[in-house]
Amino acid sequence: MTTLTPLAIAEVLLITPKRHGDARGWFTETWSRKAMEAAGLDHDFVQDNQAFNARAGTVRGLHFQKAPHAQAKLVRVLAGAIYDVAVDVRPGSATYGRWVGHRLTAEGGEQLLIPRGFAHGYCTITDDTMLAYKVDGDYAPTLEGGVAWDDPDLAIDWPVKPGEAVLSDKDKVLPRLKDMPKAEF
Repeated sequence: MTTLTPLAIAEVLLITPKRHGDARGWFTETWSRKAMEAAGLDHDFVQDNQAFNARAGTVRGLHFQKAPHAQAKLVRVLAGAIYDVAVDVRPGSATYGRWVGHRLTAEGGEQLLIPRGFAHGYCTITDDTMLAYKVDGDYAPTLEGGVAWDDPDLAIDWPVKPGEAVLSDKDKVLPRLKDMPKAEF
């Protein structure tokens, strides 16, 4: 049976599928619409994505998409390990500006379900880290948004120092949360 554990912001869920193992290895069901609907989750995932990160200390994010193409994400690690983070950017939310994070590993099979209205990012903990994630909204570049990963107001406890993080040019110029235009989700 899959275990669902709400994090400090209850809408963000740690999902740990059960692994069935024997002498050959193991098998796990990583997503079941039926099981998730029984748990009150109704996501119609429309796209699967995969990302490879060569170096530990690579940071991607914090990213989101606005309505009408807002996205929930289900993230899991295929090789290596990450520190995965979700920041509530929903205007008017009681937890606006708060973040939660959790370590995800290929070995443990944990997954993080990040709802719409949360900025998402991660930092690789190991070299040669590979992720797979599902999204429930189509990619729409004109509706992309983001928050600076090192925003001092968020004070995210990343496992990398700012001067050592490997970042894309796009992520280097994302605004602080207080400077970000309000978005609809």
